[in-house]
Amino acid sequence: MLGICAVPGSGKTHTLSALAVELIAAGRLAPEQEILIVTLVNSAVDNFSARIAAFAKSRNLIPQLGYRVRTLHGLAHDIVRENPPQAGLDKRFTIVDETAASSMIRDAARAWVNMHPDVRDAYVREGLGESQIRQVHSRHWPDLIESVAASFIKSAKDHRLTPEALRRALDHQPAPLPLAQMGAEIYSTYQSALVYRGAVDFDDLIRLAADMLASSPELLERLRYRWPFILEDEAQDSSQLQQEILTALAGPGGNWVRVGDPNQAIFETFTTADPELLRSFIREHDNVPMAESGRCQPSIMELANFLVRWTMNDHPVEDIRDALSKPFIEPAPEGDPQPNPPNDPSGISLAVGKLTPQEEVLAVARSLQEWLPAHKDSTVAVLSSTNDHAANMVKALQSRGIPHRELLRSTSPTRAVAGALSYVLAYLSDPRTSTRLAQAYKVWRRDWRADKSRELLNGRAAGILGKLKHVEDYVAPPFQSSALDGVGSAIPLAGGILDELSDDEKRELWDELKAFRVVVARWHAAAVLPVDQLVLALAQDIFSLAADLALAHKLAIVMGQIADENPQWRLPELTPHLNEIARNERKFIGFSADDAGFDPDAHKGEVVVSTMHKAKGLEWDRVYLMSVNNYDFPAAQPADRFVSEKWFLRNELNLEAEALAQLQAALSTSDFECYEEGAHTSRARLSYARERLRLLYVGITRARRELIVSGNTGRRGEAVPALALAALRGWWMALENKSQQ
Repeated sequence: MLGICAVPGSGKTHTLSALAVELIAAGRLAPEQEILIVTLVNSAVDNFSARIAAFAKSRNLIPQLGYRVRTLHGLAHDIVRENPPQAGLDKRFTIVDETAASSMIRDAARAWVNMHPDVRDAYVREGLGESQIRQVHSRHWPDLIESVAASFIKSAKDHRLTPEALRRALDHQPAPLPLAQMGAEIYSTYQSALVYRGAVDFDDLIRLAADMLASSPELLERLRYRWPFILEDEAQDSSQLQQEILTALAGPGGNWVRVGDPNQAIFETFTTADPELLRSFIREHDNVPMAESGRCQPSIMELANFLVRWTMNDHPVEDIRDALSKPFIEPAPEGDPQPNPPNDPSGISLAVGKLTPQEEVLAVARSLQEWLPAHKDSTVAVLSSTNDHAANMVKALQSRGIPHRELLRSTSPTRAVAGALSYVLAYLSDPRTSTRLAQAYKVWRRDWRADKSRELLNGRAAGILGKLKHVEDYVAPPFQSSALDGVGSAIPLAGGILDELSDDEKRELWDELKAFRVVVARWHAAAVLPVDQLVLALAQDIFSLAADLALAHKLAIVMGQIADENPQWRLPELTPHLNEIARNERKFIGFSADDAGFDPDAHKGEVVVSTMHKAKGLEWDRVYLMSVNNYDFPAAQPADRFVSEKWFLRNELNLEAEALAQLQAALSTSDFECYEEGAHTSRARLSYARERLRLLYVGITRARRELIVSGNTGRRGEAVPALALAALRGWWMALENKSQQ
């Protein structure tokens, strides 16, 4: 067994691919054996497969023979498919995807919220205004419980707990654990919904695969023989359960190579990953570092290495000093096929000015507008810590006509199409609301936004529709009594919109409103259709571009799947799912080759906009890191605020951390480990601050030649530059002053 700590740009994918081909070429496999390669995401599967196939071809080997590349979910699926009845499944079991699983958890969580208002009242802080209370009750609390439930269920399955086993553990607790009780009840409802469908989710697959390996020695021996060599990539993102599965498959003294970088572990917040698992493995087994990297110019490497040293030695919070660790990045040796770019200290800019978020976006857009014309053969990326800030960057680039490509949860065309459809569905969900009717009209005339001659008429029509006192009188007027039949007739509450119009202008307005009334009548007639057919029918009236119609077709399929999984839902329950895609809160894959992987070098002269998380594994000549402030990158200082601590909760509790702490307490067999409210909120702050330091490290090491780092004052104007950015800038300025002396 071998552990390898590989720094950014060290070529670990290349190395593992070459190792796999070398083992095959050396005749180390029997005809029925394979090398098992386990990686993190589907795009990495495609990357590995392509690289190994290329190496195999160069060695005159048969491509696609002698190896199997899988994500952990794919591997678990292979194991469970060996004998589904052994896992308690029908041979024809199905797997629900993330979208379907999220919908089912939402359904279970909201049903629980409606039945337990007392729990909400116990956690919401006192002193909120009436409007704030309404917001909390209608939106914030249900959304929070859905998020907590999703994390709780994932963690319970990582502990290989069924709802029944969790229920028994809670029944034996000496003191109540209300959040764990909540999580257990939602988990039970969710799991019952899966059983009803004869389905499992991705986390079930992993849990069931581990159970099968533990309970069937015959299966385990067969799989050990089939996969005598295991190569694990991105091992810093392994969970306890992933490690258990691969440990079992490798067996005592097995051939298992684990490659990863604990300094690039940036998914703890979203998964059950724990970088300490890889660190422990490296300490306990043979290990070698892969410290040489040809990606970055020397000054950028020095900056990344300083961040590691500062974190280890000088971070003011001692408990966070283990966030980053050695090895430091070393330059590629002379003669390396991937040499480092020439050293250029002027390629680094660390800004700590007091820009608002919008000012920061505009500053980056102006910088790109000046830089791009002379660098059309270079690659460039703008990386943010959040999808929302990145989406604002996209809008700024669009307004300036700057060529760009998005690597976000969804692309701007997808968000626009989803948003347009959601506005019309929102009106059909509540057809008596005049403001929704007006918004639906704007969607219908969305192509007029670029037509100045139509802009005035568009605004007048929308203004009248938004002020209708009785929408039904417009949509379905009594026989021959329509307010639109005569030029001189007035619409109730239209007021000043009509007062100064000429007869010709009124006639044009009436014609426009009559035309829209025909469309609205058609939409109402279509509202009885299944939601996927309704979406397609609406799209024909709303969109004219083929690309938009194609995206609408994909969205219709998604909506149809959600409706099939939730047959009791109607438009009011279905519409929010389109809203989530429109607001960039849900991943939606549109029509792009980027969905299976992304090659920055294929987009020279274009600005790639991405989150730092999604940019992991990629590199560009020039990189902008945005919003590096103490909100997006807190250092667990007293003035720092944390996104997971909601403003409406008492005592600044992190409800997700508290729920998971109660789960741990329920499973503990120690008399000394008990739950203390608030303690795990404090621990979660430290964990989040550690992860954010690693995220900054990942962001810095995406840059080959030039790096520009900036911050902003946040939405409330209270944020200051991140502590790590201030330390980096102070050190860098000292270096510059020294070099000038």
